[in-house]
Formats: sequence, structure tokens, C-alpha cells
Amino acid sequence: MPMHLLRHYRPIAVVCAAGLLAACAAPSPPPVETKPKEPPSCVPAAAGDQVTGNWLSVRSQRGVTGELRTLFTLNPDGTMAYTEQLKRGKHPSQGLSEAGCWKHDQQTLTLRTLTSNGSPVEFEDPIYTNRYTIVSATDKTLDLRSSDGVMLKARRMSPGYRLPF
Repeated sequence: MPMHLLRHYRPIAVVCAAGLLAACAAPSPPPVETKPKEPPSCVPAAAGDQVTGNWLSVRSQRGVTGELRTLFTLNPDGTMAYTEQLKRGKHPSQGLSEAGCWKHDQQTLTLRTLTSNGSPVEFEDPIYTNRYTIVSATDKTLDLRSSDGVMLKARRMSPGYRLPF
């Protein structure tokens, strides 16, 4: 074959060779569809569990200007609401509102957040699981110690109590 014709067919030969190589390659596996994990189900509290109810803690914290108000709502069906509010004089309140599940096991109260300020959270992230040691619990007061040593002294509030904003 004359040389000038060979120059014209070289690109076609390269494309054909590439096509043959691609045909011999192993097919790529189909994409794996990962279904998002379902949030955990809340487990109802034991009948008559004395920590069930609304609990309000009002405290000051070093390094924070103002008063921290925390309302724990622990429902008999195992659901919970956690509302924290920072009151600073004439300034508007700042707050956090979480919802999820709670569990009482011996002297441990575990709160597991599933939504924060109305948005779903990555519930497997340990930041959304909080454990408290129950220091004392009566029908009117609940004293808790957080994992970082902060003491929360709460008093029982009426069932419909909400933090004022």
C-alpha cells in the first residue's frame, strides 16, 4: 500500500483498535443504590417512670453572658423534645429546639436527637446523643450531671409548659 494512503487510514486503525480494547474490558458494575438509614424508633418508657414529664433547668454558665433555660419534655411514648434558650437582658432570646427519643436505664438518661430546629440530623453522629447521670430524682426535682460534668438542676413543670420567647 502506498505511504500516502497509509497516512489516511492510520486514524481509522487507531479508533478501531481502541474500540476492540474497550470491548474486551470488564463491564463496570451497576451503581449500588444505598437507601438512607431509617432513624431509630422510640421505645416507650416503663409505666410510671418518674422522669417522664416536663423539666425546666435555669442556670448560668461561665463564659456565657445571660441565663440558660433548658426544657426537657420526656413523653411516655419514648419521644422527647429538648429546648434551650439563652436570655440576655433586653436582647432577643436565642434558642435551640431538638426532638427525638429518650431512654432511662438505671441512673442514665439518654437523649437522642433526630431533628434539630426542624431539620433531620445525621443521627449516627455521636454529637446528637447526650447521656446524663441521674444524681437524684423526685416527683418535683431532677438533678442531672452531663458527661462533661455540668450539673443541671431541674424542676417539674406542668404538662403543657413551653419556654416563652
